[in-house]
Amino acid sequence: MKKNVLIIGAGGVARVVAHKCAQHNDILGDIAIASRNVAKCEQILASVKQKNSLKVPGKLSAFTLDALDVEATKALIRETDSQIVINVGSAFINMSVLSACIDTGAAYLDTAIHEEPDKICETPPWYNNYEWKRRELCKEKGVTAILGVGFDPGVVNAYAALAASEYFDSIDSIDILDVNAGSHGRYFATNFDPEINFREFTGQVWSWQSGQWTSNKMFEIKRTDDLPVVGEQTTYMTGHDEVHSLSQNLNVPNVRFWMGFGEHYINVFTVLNNLGLLSEQPVKTAEGQEVVPLKVVKAVLPDPSSLAPGYAGKTCIGDVVKGKKDSKDKEVFIYNVADHKDAYNEVGSQGISYTAGVPPVAAALLIARGDWDVGSMVNVEQLPPQPFLGLLNEMGLPSRIRDEQGDRPLVF
Repeated sequence: MKKNVLIIGAGGVARVVAHKCAQHNDILGDIAIASRNVAKCEQILASVKQKNSLKVPGKLSAFTLDALDVEATKALIRETDSQIVINVGSAFINMSVLSACIDTGAAYLDTAIHEEPDKICETPPWYNNYEWKRRELCKEKGVTAILGVGFDPGVVNAYAALAASEYFDSIDSIDILDVNAGSHGRYFATNFDPEINFREFTGQVWSWQSGQWTSNKMFEIKRTDDLPVVGEQTTYMTGHDEVHSLSQNLNVPNVRFWMGFGEHYINVFTVLNNLGLLSEQPVKTAEGQEVVPLKVVKAVLPDPSSLAPGYAGKTCIGDVVKGKKDSKDKEVFIYNVADHKDAYNEVGSQGISYTAGVPPVAAALLIARGDWDVGSMVNVEQLPPQPFLGLLNEMGLPSRIRDEQGDRPLVF
């Protein structure tokens, strides 16, 4: 049984992960958190203590770490005797942290796909460019690496696996809908790292349609759905991590991702993009100083974790799945609704961070128990979804299903 957790990162998602690990430290053991800014780590641990999140008395520790330094990360894993590493830092550090886990034997979890700072929207499937190149090495060394185990990607992958195993004989399409119907009261802000957020939308929109990769432009294709709790919402097809694994791991000809955007967000994004301010490529100022426009924009926007106190409203994220069951057409919507204020009251983070941060802790518990300690690299849809979704029901992210029988909770 694996125990002792090292959390890498110190943003809003890391705060959720720390609180949820503390709530289950009777199983997960000691909790360490590390980032380049140790003060942020210490603030998170202070909030864990303030809210009395520890289930049983246990060790909490904070460290300074440059996670791009593989040797330093390996040394910290060994120093803290961590057998599970939850990487919720920047997507730029994934491969470095994964390398450290492979070398030390620690289980590896992340919530987003690896990216290189100077590249966006690489050739699909994205996982094949970096993570999947280490699959054989993970298998050879018996290292468990679960990729993309946030909400989307993550929970939505489990929803797809659940639909395939329990509700359909064959699936024609999976459409993942991500709607944030909340309001943070700021003129403009992103719900997670602005640099990563914008990079998702400035390149090609890759989707899997009719069994092949299809490219579109951002905001080119939209749909409107009447969703539970949040009502009628317009979403836009965009590229996203889970499309790149679901398309390869499930026998489904159409996999698409749709995200909700308000007109104000689209207008501001369009202006920034047209001015070149969302570029990841460096430019020189008139004074000869080299800057990356996207990093400048990130620096002047609000820190996503600062949005939490004033956030109100709900999110709705789930999978619209269409196919056949017993030779009849069938459609289901498997989803979760989360509340920003409830998240803040529990752990001090907003709902987007909450939905991203709870699932990797559920996965860590399944690794600790042995259910998901598979000794190889996998995406979430390759694992049994029922124990994962069952834990999430208990941990604050309950799942529901809407189909021909109505709208009801999913019970596992």
